[in-house]
Amino acid sequence: MVTSHAEPPVRSAITFFGLTFGIAWGVMGLALAFQDTVEAALGPMRASHPLFILAVWSPAISGILLVLWYGRLPGLRRYFSRLLLWRAPVGWYLLLLIGLPAVSYLGAALGGTLTREALAQPPLPELLALAGFMLILGPVEELGWRGYATPLLQRRLAPFWAGLVVGVFWALWHVPAFFLGGTPQSGWEVMPFLLGATAVSVILTGFFNAARGSILVAILFHWQLNMPMWPDAQPWDMYLFVVLAAIVVWMKRVEMFSREGAVTQVMSAGQGGLR
Repeated sequence: MVTSHAEPPVRSAITFFGLTFGIAWGVMGLALAFQDTVEAALGPMRASHPLFILAVWSPAISGILLVLWYGRLPGLRRYFSRLLLWRAPVGWYLLLLIGLPAVSYLGAALGGTLTREALAQPPLPELLALAGFMLILGPVEELGWRGYATPLLQRRLAPFWAGLVVGVFWALWHVPAFFLGGTPQSGWEVMPFLLGATAVSVILTGFFNAARGSILVAILFHWQLNMPMWPDAQPWDMYLFVVLAAIVVWMKRVEMFSREGAVTQVMSAGQGGLR
């Protein structure tokens, strides 16, 4: 029997991953199996396609459903209060505001596409509209990955390992999008993306803990990764994220390999972890 307002147990992380993959891969599987029917009814696959959006939002849907199951409405309110947390050491914000764009520009330069990407930018109004759309697409995932799964795993694992585990699931969850024409991932290489996404998860876990479990900083971080203003630097930016993760882990090695100070509560804002 579920006790009202109870924190989700660690084992519910398995349920979270199962629901997340079931929704996303199920939707994408249907889109692949019945491509002609889906396109006739809803149009060709693209980032704004309703089924693609449903798949992308699957981590958020799963996390919210599980919070409601264990915490009811009071638990959901406490969970969403983590959107109001923002305080973190200035170094993390420098990484967010300067470091992430720098990775994109350096990756594009290494790949020889920087000039081409700069010339391909759409008009400013279209660019701002696209940036707004990207804010409500991929970053919403963070309600699940960092909002739900990461705190649970950090009850058993140090942040580095928790970030690595979530990163592997996060990376693999994207795989069907590589086989659907019209998705952002359809023109990318799979293996560099898997490595880079896992590395990004480790970096973001450090920022997430430094901000006391802020879902907001996870959303902003994800938004910067998808920002249309920055050049598409695949696959070089993925390799650079691996290097950046190694630097961050070395600089923050005490925090990254200790459960002391790691955020482990889903429905409590800015508090210490459960042991």
